[in-house]
Amino acid sequence: MLTNTLSKIKNGVDLTKEDAIALLNIKTTSKEFYDLLATANDLSRSQYNNRAYIFAQIGINSAPCSGNCKFCSLARDSFMVDAHFEKNEKQVVSEAKNLEGDNIDSLFLMTTADYDKQKYLSIGQAVRQNISKKIQLVANIGDFDCDYARQLKSAGFSGVYHVVRLREGSDTDLKKEARIATLDAIKSAGLELYYCVEPIGPEHSYDEIADEMLRAKKYKVNIMAVMGRVNVPGTVFDGKISLSEFELAKIAAVARIITNPKKSMCIHEPMKIPLLAGVNQLYAEYGSNPRDTNSNTDTNRGYDVKGIKAMLIEAGYNVE
Repeated sequence: MLTNTLSKIKNGVDLTKEDAIALLNIKTTSKEFYDLLATANDLSRSQYNNRAYIFAQIGINSAPCSGNCKFCSLARDSFMVDAHFEKNEKQVVSEAKNLEGDNIDSLFLMTTADYDKQKYLSIGQAVRQNISKKIQLVANIGDFDCDYARQLKSAGFSGVYHVVRLREGSDTDLKKEARIATLDAIKSAGLELYYCVEPIGPEHSYDEIADEMLRAKKYKVNIMAVMGRVNVPGTVFDGKISLSEFELAKIAAVARIITNPKKSMCIHEPMKIPLLAGVNQLYAEYGSNPRDTNSNTDTNRGYDVKGIKAMLIEAGYNVE
């Protein structure tokens, strides 16, 4: 199967959902698994000139969210974070300036879905005015329309992290159609779309996972990621089985091959084996985190910039 896929890539043939599912069915105990990782690794090393990227995210607030995702520590029905808070503009700007000194490539500002949109624009504009233009400013917020997408761009945002989550509408209280409409608004405004297949658990079929890879391919994303589900204490997934690092490395390799992002491939949360599977970008996280009950995730689940930089360098990537 892998030989056939390589032939398609070499000859410029478009890869299909069937190709994705076939690759996902490769067993992690087989020789072909290592060939798959090597293929994705070679693609990233050559196409990205062995360049790695460090992204950082600031969680601006911690409050029960109407998105009510069953897997999230901030969900309305199972809010499990140890504190409610909302950072003001001065605090966010201060944190952003500190991260600027760590030479990050992109900075994400994350809020719950209900956060005031005009307040968010004001904070984003203040951050943009106070950090280097070399750092891409990225929004991670709830759904919005085309007009708001244009306002985000005017405020200084260059991109948006937004996805259709696996089992959107059943594991969340959000409508899949609304998520797709937001993706369209992002593209219509000329903003960069940062995409991810998430949150992946053992219950998700390869068919479901492949659909989201193909959605990213459809939107021609330059920045792609995959993320495993974290079984947050107090949520319905508390005590459930998570995917192994080997399985996530395989999914990352397949996503790298199928979507062929032009800039970077990420695994979330940071782990080492996927760095041999085409992953060249990792996230550092600060403040609230949907996968953590600690309101300062950088002291708990989250990695800081220093930690992920060390991982990327150990994997042989160049970090500028």
